[in-house]
Amino acid sequence: MMAKSTLTRMAAAALGLAGLLGATLADAQQLSFFRIGTGGTAGTYFPIGGLLSNAISNPPGSRECDKGGSCGVPGLIATAVASNGSVANINGIVSGALESGLSQSDVAYWAWSGTGVWEGKPKVEELRAIANLYPETIHLVARKGSGIKTPADLKGKKVSLDEPGSGTLIDARIVLAAYGLSEKDIKAEYLKPNASGDRLRDGALDAFFFVGGYPTGAISELATSSGIELVPIAGPEAKKILADYKFFGPDKVPAGTYKDVEAVDTISVNALWVTSAKLPEEQIYGVTKAIWNDNSRKLLDAGHAKGKLIRKETALDGVGIPLHPGAEKFYREAGLLK
Repeated sequence: MMAKSTLTRMAAAALGLAGLLGATLADAQQLSFFRIGTGGTAGTYFPIGGLLSNAISNPPGSRECDKGGSCGVPGLIATAVASNGSVANINGIVSGALESGLSQSDVAYWAWSGTGVWEGKPKVEELRAIANLYPETIHLVARKGSGIKTPADLKGKKVSLDEPGSGTLIDARIVLAAYGLSEKDIKAEYLKPNASGDRLRDGALDAFFFVGGYPTGAISELATSSGIELVPIAGPEAKKILADYKFFGPDKVPAGTYKDVEAVDTISVNALWVTSAKLPEEQIYGVTKAIWNDNSRKLLDAGHAKGKLIRKETALDGVGIPLHPGAEKFYREAGLLK
């Protein structure tokens, strides 16, 4: 017969194991996944999405904020998902393949209102905003020595407009139209920025459009390796774009942003972080609160040049679609909404 002390130790061990299993099961029950649709890996959305996912993640077992660990949403595991960009991200939110995504403000507005490029399609009435992030600059990148000095010079040239499903493609069409061109007037290709850069370097492409925060990796690498020219989007044509489409604003790429490239006038839209009204209020409240804490501030400031522009004070600028109730709750508490 076993001694009482042995039985006692066995009973205590069993209780400890039960407690551990119970805690593990509780953690599993509280675990939630939060996918953030971004863009191509060579653009700006992908690294920014990675910063956001790191800031809001706080899986079970993470150290508490005051111990130097994550300050994110308890039990949340967020991931940045590469995609074709704005349109694809909104479609992913509608289908349930994504919990959230990054989108140009123009595309988000058109989807929510059923206007513009969304005319004739079902409105994405459940689309909601978490925050405005930063300005997205329209880059028109030309091969050095191509002779392209204005978008009007693209006529007859080999030009990539980015992939279907991207916000860049939509904005490229707007720019072309303002300068009296359509896709029929150019030799259009539909490539990601990194593929466009490769073809430009090889002489198989004359120019390509990219909409995103500067500096972007694909363009920086291209400027360093073979040289580029940035084509201004300026003059009366640009002023007409700004008058016709209120979500665009004037912008400038500063000198030295890309190697040997002088300052260039252009236009920009805002990058929004969007989600669905179907997601729980408390979850989006937690996500919004997590992105604006001191730990997240450090991550954003150190992680990317555009991260420094992601600020609580500008989170509501140029949003254009309704806020998610969870985000609205946070901004009211923070005194940014009355």
